[in-house]
Amino acid sequence: MAAARAANCHDFIARLPDAYDATVGERGVKLSVGEKQRVSIARAILKDAPILLLDEATASVDTATDKLIHEATEPLMTGRTSFVIAHRLSTIHNASQILVMRHGEIIERGTHAELLDRNGLYARLARIQNTTFIEESFAKLTVE
Repeated sequence: MAAARAANCHDFIARLPDAYDATVGERGVKLSVGEKQRVSIARAILKDAPILLLDEATASVDTATDKLIHEATEPLMTGRTSFVIAHRLSTIHNASQILVMRHGEIIERGTHAELLDRNGLYARLARIQNTTFIEESFAKLTVE
C-alpha cells in the first residue's frame, strides 16, 4: 500500500470493487493507460532496482495523469541510474544528460538548458510542445 501511495495509485485501487484484491484482467485490460503506468511505478518502487528504465511513461496520458506520473517517478529516479525514453519533453527536462536522436543517430547531447541554448532540434521540439501546452491551456480558459 505504501508503494501504491507513492506511485499515486492507491486512491483508484481503493475505489475498485474488491480494492487490492480486484481482478483487473490479463495485462490490466480493465485499467486505463495512466492507471497501468502508475501500477508499474508501484512495482518499480517495490523492486528497488539500481537501474530504472522508463519507456514513454507519459505518452498516452492526459495532463493530470502526466503530473501524477511525474510526482511518482521523480523520487523513484533519485539515487539510481535511470534511462528515460520520451517524446514528451516534460518527462526528461530534469535529466542530467539528454541525448537527442534522429534516424538512430545521436545529434545533440546536454542538459535541458544547454540544449535550449544550442537552438537545435531539441529547442524546436521544446518550443512546439510549450506552444501546444499554452494553446491548450488558453482554449480551456476561454471555454470555461
